Amino acid sequence: MAKDWTGNSNSIFKTLGASNHTEKERQNEDYYATDPKAAEWLLKLEKFSDNIWECACGEGHLSRVFELNGYNVKSTDLIDRGYGEGSLDFLAIDNMEWNGDIITNPPYKYAKEFIEKALQIIPEGNKIAMFLKIQFLESKGRKNLFITHPPKTVYVSCSRLLCAKNAEFNKNDKGGGAVSYAWYIWEKGFKGTTELKWFN
Repeated sequence: MAKDWTGNSNSIFKTLGASNHTEKERQNEDYYATDPKAAEWLLKLEKFSDNIWECACGEGHLSRVFELNGYNVKSTDLIDRGYGEGSLDFLAIDNMEWNGDIITNPPYKYAKEFIEKALQIIPEGNKIAMFLKIQFLESKGRKNLFITHPPKTVYVSCSRLLCAKNAEFNKNDKGGGAVSYAWYIWEKGFKGTTELKWFN
């Protein structure tokens, strides 16, 4: 039977949008810095409380945008990358509340846990915003999260926004250009139907 498509394995993964990071290529701490434009767009789409916690801040690519727009920003990360407070494991936090909103691009393999933890510690009516792949909507393992805590809005980026491995935005292998992203917005206590919107 004749082949009707030619290409290498990297091409097919990028075509399908499944992933453009193999396990071998992935950064050890899952550090893929977010294009600051993603934060700029988010602030055009949503209003937030005065206090924002960026709990996987990396080198501050999102935090700086929030600060420039007048927000009080708490910036922390498990790894000390020279910005904010390092060596703070967000998922290990116990017995605390955060009187504000939480916005981040979490390590993808722990994204569900970041969402659940954030919803635990913010007050009723406050928001969390997570910058995640479109594929996050898939998976039986996340079905209960979406049923129990439906996002209020999912904003899909029409044009690709970049997440750069090790924050190396200037490299040709940009580590995120083949992946579709969205801002997922949760409001604690919301039980309605998720609204799907587009931006960028």
